[in-house]
Amino acid sequence: MILVSACLAGHQCRYDGSSCPDPEVLEMIKSFRALPVCPEEYGILPIPRFPSEIVGGNGENVLDGSAWVVDSRGNDVTSNYVEGAVKVLKLALSMDVQKVIFKRYSPACGCGFIYDGTFRNRLKIGDGVCSALLKRNNIIIESK
Repeated sequence: MILVSACLAGHQCRYDGSSCPDPEVLEMIKSFRALPVCPEEYGILPIPRFPSEIVGGNGENVLDGSAWVVDSRGNDVTSNYVEGAVKVLKLALSMDVQKVIFKRYSPACGCGFIYDGTFRNRLKIGDGVCSALLKRNNIIIESK
């Protein structure tokens, strides 16, 4: 079984209530090879919600307590992102998931690059909170 970002599976769970369906992911869902997850929803964040970015580092730093996730209004939503990541990890471990396909650039799901924390659509090197936690547990992340 593979976990996939729910927004890639067509679920309208992005910060603005939209989705970004990916044909490959949709086919995996239809053939029961993948299960959609949304770390932000698992972290009890509403849909829609203000966009969020990691400030002061990346997902690794958030997990270590030296960076935080804030929304565009300045609200600290770090605990929501960590809670969602832990729930996704528990699910992944319970299902012996070895690979995840996540949405690129997301403060939760991003892998390799995420937005830089300025809300100016600029990227920096790093992983989102959930991707960082899954990587710490030897789960492979692919971005789309």
